[in-house]
Amino acid sequence: MDSFKEQCIALRKQDKSVIEIMKITGRPKTSIYQHIKDIPLSPARIQQYRAAAAARIKKYPLERKGKSVRQFSRFNHWTPDTVQLVAHLLFDGEITHGSCVYNNRSLALIQHVEKLMQSLYSFEPRQWLNQLTGVLRISYHNVALSAYMREKTLNLLKEVGGLSMECKRAFLKAFFDDEGCMDFRPAIHHRQVRGYQKDVPILVLVQRLLNDFDIPARVVKPNEVVIVGKENLMRFDREINFSPGVYMNGNRSNSRWKKHVEKRALLKQAIASFKS
Repeated sequence: MDSFKEQCIALRKQDKSVIEIMKITGRPKTSIYQHIKDIPLSPARIQQYRAAAAARIKKYPLERKGKSVRQFSRFNHWTPDTVQLVAHLLFDGEITHGSCVYNNRSLALIQHVEKLMQSLYSFEPRQWLNQLTGVLRISYHNVALSAYMREKTLNLLKEVGGLSMECKRAFLKAFFDDEGCMDFRPAIHHRQVRGYQKDVPILVLVQRLLNDFDIPARVVKPNEVVIVGKENLMRFDREINFSPGVYMNGNRSNSRWKKHVEKRALLKQAIASFKS
């Protein structure tokens, strides 16, 4: 911890912002802020942020004139990457009239969605960090893009059942990365992969797609799908799994582990805890 604290302080003294330190260390804002809260950015850096914000504001009216609308690429066929991008916006994101938004506490997932979006839209997203929850939000503001992605979201829900196994896997991985958790309570022999979603038809769709990988799952109303049993968890671990860098949030008041634990590591522990 001391070395991490020293790293945070050293980076802050180099005039690094909280988000820059998050990207360098791979640690959440809540872990970083306590070490740097009394070290302000330099006046020159603050002025740089203000100038950049002013430049963005000045640039928008120019972009709205003539044919200077920001363009994006369209796609005619589903690939694992396009499936994951649209699915992430569906599960932990939001598509409004003029914006495509993605929220997550995992820096790994934020960077993954940014990379996926770059294949369609070359402009950088706006970023905003919720200092209370540690959730990072990226948003792409383009009316035409948001309308296109909203249409693709509806298409994906209709078509994913008939896509390739790789595309189905991509959809399920996005779902469990965004909406899933590993419920492992060894003291009471409790081992479950759980996924939450208020839209029950989506839970039923996830259940069907899991069945295509021979992974039985139960839809437990009002809002979750559950996978239990050693063989089923092993098959989930092999076929779908959680992405690296996706953690159980140890900062929650009801956290069982009281520290950030990688979901895929917890899944491995749960499987290993079964008696032969």
